[in-house]
Amino acid sequence: MKTPAKIVIVLAVGLAVAGAMALKKNKASAEPSNEAAPATAASVPAASPGANTAAAAPTTGAKLPKLLDLGAGKCIPCKMMAPILEGLKKEYAGRMDVEFIDVWQNPDAGKKYGIEMIPTQIFYDASGKERFRHVGFFGKEDILGKWKELGVDISGGKPAATGIVRETPVAADARPRDAVCFMCDENVNLKTKTLVKGQSEQRVLCGPHCYFIYFSSIMGADPKAEEAKVSVTDWASGNLVAATTANYLYGMDAKGRPTIKAFADKDAAAKEQQTSPGNLLAWDVLRSKELATRCAFCDRAVYPEDACGVKFGTTHGHGCCTHCSMGVAARLQQDIEVEAKDGQTGELIRVKTLAGQIASLEPATATAWFGQKKGPDGKWASAGCFKQGFFVNEANLQKWLDARPAMTGRQITIAQALADKMKLSPEQIAKACKLGECK
Repeated sequence: MKTPAKIVIVLAVGLAVAGAMALKKNKASAEPSNEAAPATAASVPAASPGANTAAAAPTTGAKLPKLLDLGAGKCIPCKMMAPILEGLKKEYAGRMDVEFIDVWQNPDAGKKYGIEMIPTQIFYDASGKERFRHVGFFGKEDILGKWKELGVDISGGKPAATGIVRETPVAADARPRDAVCFMCDENVNLKTKTLVKGQSEQRVLCGPHCYFIYFSSIMGADPKAEEAKVSVTDWASGNLVAATTANYLYGMDAKGRPTIKAFADKDAAAKEQQTSPGNLLAWDVLRSKELATRCAFCDRAVYPEDACGVKFGTTHGHGCCTHCSMGVAARLQQDIEVEAKDGQTGELIRVKTLAGQIASLEPATATAWFGQKKGPDGKWASAGCFKQGFFVNEANLQKWLDARPAMTGRQITIAQALADKMKLSPEQIAKACKLGECK
């Protein structure tokens, strides 16, 4: 998200939750207010962008770049900045100075630095020259990215962490292609094998559920035309049968995830029902149930048990994968809260966004894997939703990758996963995760 857009969003938040402030001429009369109050020209001297009239960074003796944040203890965006500033102060000690000034407690500072809205961050190079200022919430990755953009080195000579990068498989996937699901890349159980006829080849899927994910990944799909191409395996005989004529035993496993068994004969389905509880469904009912829950970003069919929980406003939805869950913020242009599971251990990872940036991350060590594949043109593209993940730490990611030697891609921060989605245009979002369109 571009900086002007961030400012507009944060101004709106500030007016709603007391992010704005009035800076009084008389320090003794300044008292924090919980109501929004626009700053006036008389109370705050305006600072034009790029002007050299701003106060120089306070000198500390050490010639280090400095990040100065001016805010207040009761301003909501300011409070969300607090752990970010604290983390930067510890992580970059000796390489960058980080200072916070509460302008409600010290209103003269607002006049000194020409502050109109809070929070405001001012970036100074090692000589004390102001290089940039930003109004509103500013995430860690954006702060670090801005230093890099300004050409200010805060590494202190330490090499930047690159994370795990795997551009070539550790071992080739030797499985026969007709034994691997086209959608989820899992092994195909011969008793649930599902086929979709194409013009030149058949798509092999591991079961009816992956067919509905496949169907919901086709732009402008005609349900009748697509389902006429589908065959499912009769659980009793192992023979293929037209999906629309089959009977389905719809049950549930120990994790609450649906199970689907197809039968050419309804009596055979009823017999199986005696030992495997479930409901007998026709194709139309099965289709309705399978397409009832969709990803709030890419609109793919999803089981809640497999998905990330996403809260936007007072509404709860799902992201079909960890990266799509980040995309909900871009699609809806709203702040979101996400609960994702570690791909290796199932531990919860919680993410909150504000103005298109990461506002909080629990645990702070959480990281992301961006599964990628190289196309015929030599360019890297997303390997699809089933090859993405969040992990509570890099060690868990490494264990997950060890079990997937054919996987290629790279480790990125969760902030980068969000930033990648926030860069998408509405046209790109409309094509997200669609077959032949996902880049």
